[in-house]
Amino acid sequence: MKRLFDMAAALAGLMVLWPVLLIIAAAVRLDSPGPAIHWSRRVGRDNEIFLMPKFRSMRIDTPDVATHLLDDPQQWITPLGRRLRRTSLDEFPQLWSVLVGQMSLVGPRPALFNQDDLVALRTEAGVHRLRPGVTGWAQINGRDDLPIAEKVRFDADYMARQSLILDIRIILITLRAAVAAKGVSH
Repeated sequence: MKRLFDMAAALAGLMVLWPVLLIIAAAVRLDSPGPAIHWSRRVGRDNEIFLMPKFRSMRIDTPDVATHLLDDPQQWITPLGRRLRRTSLDEFPQLWSVLVGQMSLVGPRPALFNQDDLVALRTEAGVHRLRPGVTGWAQINGRDDLPIAEKVRFDADYMARQSLILDIRIILITLRAAVAAKGVSH
């Protein structure tokens, strides 16, 4: 049922949002040199690496690490990128990953390929068996403000409690938080 819901919602989202996606892509290209989409190497279900699309919010010469590991993240983020991240509009291309089955609308946010500490804790907790999500329980309970161990506790809690009703609740809370630009530190 979850996969069917994901596919239907992702397809509907892409069909409705395609004009917005084109406008954002053009704005990213006008804002800074480089492609509009950044394909980030992420850890997916069962710790398999996949390429996750995001609208590019950082300069093309940014080191390939989690933003919080950069000495001065603000120097790497493009002017438009700040707004895209604050409103989570940079995440819209992930609807494609949901449609093709690499991601779910709700699940643990996919770790970067080099976030070994997060991947190890998720594997230990069994969370690696879940399809990663565009949003998740940890996202709505602190997002960038949470330490890694606490994110994994939220991910494990979600795994134990997951249901379509909980997913819909998380999606609605995520939409409200995105509009308010809540929980984004960079």
